[in-house]
Amino acid sequence: QVQLAESGGGLVQAGGSLRLSCAASGRTFRFNAMGWFRQAPGKEREFVAYIRQSGGDTYYTSSVKGRFTISRDNAKNNLYLEMNNLKPEDTADYYCAATRNLFGLVAASQYNYWGQGTQVTVSS
Repeated sequence: QVQLAESGGGLVQAGGSLRLSCAASGRTFRFNAMGWFRQAPGKEREFVAYIRQSGGDTYYTSSVKGRFTISRDNAKNNLYLEMNNLKPEDTADYYCAATRNLFGLVAASQYNYWGQGTQVTVSS
């Protein structure tokens, strides 16, 4: 079994920062990558960023590139998302996900495990 638990969401003004954390437990050695997705009210879940377990390669959706940073601490089985210069359009529920897959990592369908999400609200 694998459990993912997000934390760190909240309410912040535009231009502010938040750091999301995801604590992974269970058979984490099976992960090949971890990622962050988000879902705004009335919209589909969308990819934000991923990081590969081997090599640490990262990839971001264009709308967050330069503002968000994904990182991990393998010793603690933690995943992070540092979010700076937040905008109202970043408002969403943010989900941590993990996958055994190596390809197609921008697609939610490629992820095997999901957390329950943490809410981020950015006020203008």
